[in-house]
Amino acid sequence: MTEKVTVELPEELIRQVQITAQRTHSSFDEVLAQWIRVGGGEPVLELLGDEELLTVCDGQLEASTQDELSDLLERNQEGALDDVERRRLDDLMRTYRGGLVRKAQALKVAVSRGLRPSFSLTHPSPPPWRP
Repeated sequence: MTEKVTVELPEELIRQVQITAQRTHSSFDEVLAQWIRVGGGEPVLELLGDEELLTVCDGQLEASTQDELSDLLERNQEGALDDVERRRLDDLMRTYRGGLVRKAQALKVAVSRGLRPSFSLTHPSPPPWRP
């Protein structure tokens, strides 16, 4: 089911959607709906509650996915991957990297809310020496 809505969009965005629609032989509506689906797949971190945000900060790959990734990485080091396995490794690495970026973004929001401590890239000064 679809519903008609009216939105105001910047001219540049409209041009980008039109160009993509022409290139892909799709309608303007189809392209825009697809972009919204893809872009809206993950909730906006700033809008999450504290517990949900911390869950994203602590997120990890499923154990089975981690095992598969480790196996493929090891076999890749040995030069033993076929084309299908290489594509799977690429997909898993993309997922892994995307997860790291999302966790870093979530951590930034969590720090700004005071939910997690801030990390310093400089080494703290040692405590003063006392005899």
